[in-house]
Amino acid sequence: MIKWLAAILGYVFFRFPGAILGFIIGSLLDSTTVKTSGNFKTVFSQGEKVTPADFELNLLSLSSIVIKADGSVNQTELDYVRSYFVSAYGKERANATFRTFNEIIKNRDVSAQRICMYINQHTRYPSRLQILHFLFGIANADGIVSTAEANEIQKIAQFLRINLRDFESIKAMFFKTGDHAYKILEIEKTATDSEVKKAFRTMAKKYHPDKLQHMDEVYKKGAEDKFREVQKAYDRIKKERGIG
Repeated sequence: MIKWLAAILGYVFFRFPGAILGFIIGSLLDSTTVKTSGNFKTVFSQGEKVTPADFELNLLSLSSIVIKADGSVNQTELDYVRSYFVSAYGKERANATFRTFNEIIKNRDVSAQRICMYINQHTRYPSRLQILHFLFGIANADGIVSTAEANEIQKIAQFLRINLRDFESIKAMFFKTGDHAYKILEIEKTATDSEVKKAFRTMAKKYHPDKLQHMDEVYKKGAEDKFREVQKAYDRIKKERGIG
């Protein structure tokens, strides 16, 4: 029953095939009954207070924006989000977040700007970079980041006050173009060898997992992924240039 109710609510927000999201959320809700408590800052167009936790709900809301950015809802993207939330917060907290999202989403619009204003007030810049990486991970779950998805994520990045060079760096980790290694290191192809080495040290420090010691384990794993991409970009440039 819960599963199909969630599907109906998903339809209201996403339109078909948005009901798929509701069905998947409903599938998780069927497994456990969780009571929620606490207060929320609203991220929607009408001013109610909701539960179970501000950050999870805001993150799920941003995820929903990316999922529907290209006008379709992909199963692998939904699975990616579900897996992330369960891994990061456990089944009960994820379950509570999905339930709350379904309860308040009917006939309301998610405001990315309001969500990001809240996140900006409660997170540090390295954490917001990880959120950006997570959103690209959703878009890339089906093997390709569409232009519509990239554009939507860029809007979110602007609301999160992420500078353009950092946005392009993380984007390049998912768009493997001819110069993506340089974009990841935030330098031009004309950079000298010494500038390449300096850029690597700077980026390795920026994306070091120790920057996210205050965050959940799944965020630390995301930082490790970015750290590896920086190392791979540096290795690629060294190989192209024959740098020892």
